[in-house]
Amino acid sequence: MTWTVKLPGGAALPMIGFGTWQLQRNAAYESVRAALEAGYRHVDTATLYQNESEVGRAVKDSGVDREQVFVTTKLRPQDARRARRTLESSLRQLDTDYVDLWLIHWPTGRDELVSTWQELLSAKDAGLAREVGVSNYSPAQIDLLTEATGRQPAVNQIPWSPGQHDPALLDEHRRRGMVVEGYSGLKNTDLRHPVLTEIAERHAVTPAQVVLRWHLEHDIVILPRSSRRERIAANLDLEDLSLTAEEVTAIDALTRTR
Repeated sequence: MTWTVKLPGGAALPMIGFGTWQLQRNAAYESVRAALEAGYRHVDTATLYQNESEVGRAVKDSGVDREQVFVTTKLRPQDARRARRTLESSLRQLDTDYVDLWLIHWPTGRDELVSTWQELLSAKDAGLAREVGVSNYSPAQIDLLTEATGRQPAVNQIPWSPGQHDPALLDEHRRRGMVVEGYSGLKNTDLRHPVLTEIAERHAVTPAQVVLRWHLEHDIVILPRSSRRERIAANLDLEDLSLTAEEVTAIDALTRTR
């Protein structure tokens, strides 16, 4: 799978990433190993997930060159006042000198919005993170950071699914040249919905694959998560699935029929 999106600093972000939320201990290690063996080259973790050491060990043990794996982790807002120390701890657990992307997991209080963003920019300038961004931020909060520092987040990671499809919000990010990463796309979707099952049957794929391919049709980075090896592989196997414009429109419309 070669789908990537270029970030402002030049890094190529694979559009299919492997999410690790709620994967703990050996399950986290084995799932990331399985994902890398299947061909994933983008792994998403966070301080909150408490699995950075397992993720790092899986990347190292996979035999895939570190430069070939795009690793994301996230800063909890409650760690904002010790952001650099938190990142350094993440790097130790991940057993790497840098992360490819460091995000603020969700907005801090208004008084700390800019200062926390400045800490991320400082880490980027120091080479500890190749790119920095945010998660769960509104366009107004993103603009506040950009106006205060002159530097815009590269990515906003937000919940996205057919039922949450918001073309206006997507357009707000596009106008700013920002990449949208969608999370919980499968968790927040009724995979038994007739629109999805009929499209899946037509293409001889699963409804989950239809939903994931729909995200890619909208240039939204996806982060599917599973601990089952066959599902991990299926979630990556989207290259031969092509949705028609009518099918994409039908899935878009699910946001109005929930």
